[in-house]
Amino acid sequence: MQITEVKKTARDRKAFLDLPRVLYKDDPNWVCMLDPELEAIFDPSLNRVFSRGEAIRWILKDDSGNTIGRVAAFYDTQRSTVYRQKTGGIGFFEVTEDRDAAFMLFDTCRNWLVSKGMEAFDGPVNFGENDSNWGLLVDGFMQQSYGMPYNKKYYRDFFEAYGFKNYYEQYSYHRDVHGADGKIVEFPPRIMKIADWLSNRPGYAFRHFEMANRQKFYEDFVEIYNSAWAVFKEDFTPVGTEVLEATFRKAKPIIDQELIWFAYHNDKPIAFFILFPDLNQIIKPFKGKLSFRNKVRFVWAKANHRMTRIRGLVGGVHPSYQNNGVESAIFLHLYEKLKFKPWYKELELSWVGDFNPKMIAIYEALGGKRAKTHVTFRYMIDRNAEFIRYKDEMVLYGKQETASGHNE
Repeated sequence: MQITEVKKTARDRKAFLDLPRVLYKDDPNWVCMLDPELEAIFDPSLNRVFSRGEAIRWILKDDSGNTIGRVAAFYDTQRSTVYRQKTGGIGFFEVTEDRDAAFMLFDTCRNWLVSKGMEAFDGPVNFGENDSNWGLLVDGFMQQSYGMPYNKKYYRDFFEAYGFKNYYEQYSYHRDVHGADGKIVEFPPRIMKIADWLSNRPGYAFRHFEMANRQKFYEDFVEIYNSAWAVFKEDFTPVGTEVLEATFRKAKPIIDQELIWFAYHNDKPIAFFILFPDLNQIIKPFKGKLSFRNKVRFVWAKANHRMTRIRGLVGGVHPSYQNNGVESAIFLHLYEKLKFKPWYKELELSWVGDFNPKMIAIYEALGGKRAKTHVTFRYMIDRNAEFIRYKDEMVLYGKQETASGHNE
């Protein structure tokens, strides 16, 4: 076997991109990530994380020259230094069912990360935000929604046999939006009662996103997000409006303004919840290619409401307003809009960490059922170093649970 770095040549990039298309060709659940989106992650001109870190990719070939594995390693100096030890990451791991091949990929990542001063690394994770490409699927091998990773079942054995430990689990909850009869599925009565009560209290207001006023909503998002996560995550890094601008610019073709909600009290932004239609339901047949023909197919599929699942991407509540039912009130307003959108059949709330029981309770109270579990693993380079799961670190550092999801 021979492992080589992915350089800037078209041949190297093609080998890296094509391996999953071979591995999953007979798997009906797999949806190929769009090639331009994957390549953008490793483009310093497009990925802002390169301003504070590095990334490298490799492909692994057998003795006959066939590509049998791929992986990327990276670190972000801003994130790595807030942990108990400097921590990097690996991701975009794919390999045939060959333990020696998998271990060679892991060894290569470990050696590179050691050379960069890292003392641990997480995987499989993203070189960027954790709303996508984050965690290893271990339960719920169904077609994933856009951004949620899918992988071979045997990958878990490879990670655990190599010495990775379960750092935290990530849960996705599902619930029906409209039933087979076309009628909307009611939220539990208790939730509806709390939501209605809060919605009618003086000073409270709820507004859905409007593209025409997007800058105001971007600013409101940043105010809520930075206040909610600063008291929750040891590795929290404040965001600016440019992060949300980039996300919404990329998602503009699929955004449904009435699926994105903000709550206010006396005009102060206090909570938000962002949902997107599931792009994977359209791009599955594209096999990662964004050709002109596929762009036409996308327009037709969107116009004919082929996206029937919506994913709760991220939500947050200002710490001063947690536990007062504002999350329920947001979902009540969403519910009122969904009544007139019968093409949406399923709601996915993803993801929430096992360290966040408050958000888990909210999802379950909304009628969500746990459908998928991903795991973020951590590998301690010093095998004698103490490993501590994330939720135990929260106790150690005095961090509190929050009504915010997903993880970051």
